[in-house]
Order: sequence, then structure tokens, then C-alpha cells
Amino acid sequence: MLEKISAYYEKDHDRLDDLFKNFQKWKREDFPRAREFFVSFKFGLQRHIIWEEEVLFPLFEDKTGAIDGPTEVMRLEHRQIGETLEEIHKKVQQRDPNSDSEERLLLNVLSLHNIKEESILYPAIDRMVTDREIAEVYEAMKNIPEERYQNCCRTA
Repeated sequence: MLEKISAYYEKDHDRLDDLFKNFQKWKREDFPRAREFFVSFKFGLQRHIIWEEEVLFPLFEDKTGAIDGPTEVMRLEHRQIGETLEEIHKKVQQRDPNSDSEERLLLNVLSLHNIKEESILYPAIDRMVTDREIAEVYEAMKNIPEERYQNCCRTA
């Protein structure tokens, strides 16, 4: 039996949370190290958003017929997450560790967003999909080219 969508995506949330915490931990002590954590976090979060918007949300909308429902709200939150992520990214590019206010904003939006996904969206998808559809989800995720989400910190 394949891993449930909720388990897979929740693990990815946890992995991303750990990367961001490490960025925060190191940004004032060892900026090059912190930058590595940020780059991994940014790539991972951008990939996660693409997975949701191009694979999970369409599946949910197809199964429920709800195109103006929770996925529309989550797409709007993704835009806000992306904008705040870019604000932090600019500071990382400038080697500026003073991104605390942007980080708080990002974490506030992300935590509420993740709670909605983990308590509503992912369990609903788990209840609606067959093993074959789960395999199709994982295959579609795997087939998204890395260059779609790996853009960050190209400065020296």
C-alpha cells in the first residue's frame, strides 16, 4: 500500500520547518551555513507549492467540484507566502540577517495554512483517492522539472 497523501505532505511540512529553523538558528552566527539551509528551504517550499497547485488542488477540485472553495483560498495564501519568501530571499542575497519581521510574517501565514491543509485538505484527499490515483499523484510530482522550483540566491 502506498503512503497516504496526508502522511507524505505532512512529512514535507516538517522537513521544511526544520530547514527554516536551522536558517534562523545560524543566520547571525554562520551566514554561509544559514544560507545553505535557506536555499534548501526555498527550493523545497517552492516545489511543495507547485506540487499542490498543479497536482493536488486539481485532483481535489475534480473530485469535489469545488473550484472556488478551500483550494482558491490556499492559492491566495501561496501568493502571500511567495511574496514574503522573496523578501527574505532578497535579504539573504545581501547577506543581511535582519529578516526577523519577514520571518514572523512567513511563519504566521505558513502555520495557519499548514493547519488547514493537514486538518482539512489532505485528509479529504486521502478519503477520495484510490491507490492508483495516489501513484499517479506521486508520479506527477516526480515529473515536475527541478528548474521550475530551484531558483534562489544566484549571487556570489
